[in-house]
Amino acid sequence: MKRDLYITPTGAQFMGRRFACTLGRGGLIARSAKREGDGATPRGVHGLVGMLYRPDRMKKPASWARPIGPCDLWSDDPEDPDYNLMVRAPHRFSYESLRRADRQYDLILLTNWNWPYADPGRGSAIFLHRWRGPGAPTAGCIGFAPADLLWIAQRIAHQTRVIIR
Repeated sequence: MKRDLYITPTGAQFMGRRFACTLGRGGLIARSAKREGDGATPRGVHGLVGMLYRPDRMKKPASWARPIGPCDLWSDDPEDPDYNLMVRAPHRFSYESLRRADRQYDLILLTNWNWPYADPGRGSAIFLHRWRGPGAPTAGCIGFAPADLLWIAQRIAHQTRVIIR
């Protein structure tokens, strides 16, 4: 499909362009083997289901993007009834803050990995986000250079899929 985003260990391809990207420190893993905290990026076809951005750091990248507020979190606790969902502070279970001091989550594309009805412990928060730098692995997400991520975000469509080979 023309609007699919293809990811391999050597980079990404979208709309005829190639991009450098980084993957999880645990490497690529079969969907069935993915576990919370393993640092791996799950192979397969994933839908893009949302876009979040920091309005204090950038302009709205697309009409459907949602701003990240100071209380926005992502649950990563398999014991949480809201596991692998966006939640708000205060939150009594383990979570990851979406409003980070660094710029890594200034723009986030959300995948449908283990969502919306999560299987506890199968992994949470497989995002497309800004990388820490070329070759620097993520915790399981897919990282891009900031300009490349913005270019992709401005062009994805409702049925864009992320295909991780």
